Amino acid sequence: MQVFLSFDNSVVKNIDRNLFFKVENYLIASGVASDKEDFDEIKRRLINPPYLNPDEFAEEVFYVILASGFKQKIAKQKFLEIVTFIKNGGDVIPQNLLPIFGNKNKINAICKVWENREKYCNGFYECSDIPSKMLYLARLPHIGSITKNHLARNLGINDVKYDVWIQRLGIALYGDDDMEVSFPLTARVKAVCDKVFCMIENETNLPRGYIDVVLWKACQIGVFEFK
Repeated sequence: MQVFLSFDNSVVKNIDRNLFFKVENYLIASGVASDKEDFDEIKRRLINPPYLNPDEFAEEVFYVILASGFKQKIAKQKFLEIVTFIKNGGDVIPQNLLPIFGNKNKINAICKVWENREKYCNGFYECSDIPSKMLYLARLPHIGSITKNHLARNLGINDVKYDVWIQRLGIALYGDDDMEVSFPLTARVKAVCDKVFCMIENETNLPRGYIDVVLWKACQIGVFEFK
């Protein structure tokens, strides 16, 4: 499998500094350079992680719960509606939030996070290192072993979400013919993904978590095409 850059149809053999910034600039110019926040804010959070209060922490968890399995545009819209409802004094119970977003499992998780926001926030900041923080996040309502990486990045942890797009990119560039996307992530697939990140990280001095955001978005909207 080869990787092509869609806007000029060139074959991508590796992703060096110049190509990374070319792709980043293309995403920004196209107006798609965002997650919950724009690329600049994501970068700032990873370079200088914030210390959030319980309400802010809960909001970050809300967004990731909503975004899991849904389009970013929908997740952002519903996130803003729920946060606005709460800030206007709304009672955070399922029957009040279900008219905003009709997924019972996600709404029940959001209500549980809000009810326990002080405990969850304090527990996160009491973790002494990144591995323990990652394990902690994975145990939050409706987060889990994959989605924890998205939440960790939004909380300022410089980590990578090895999702299907990042795995496909790593395998296409540096993998063997028998490699396939895998969940749980195998050591072989992780190694080829990490090769991509290490190369760009060394050439740009950017946080690995930010590189992940740019590459994921480029794959997700088809800037990198796999043929």
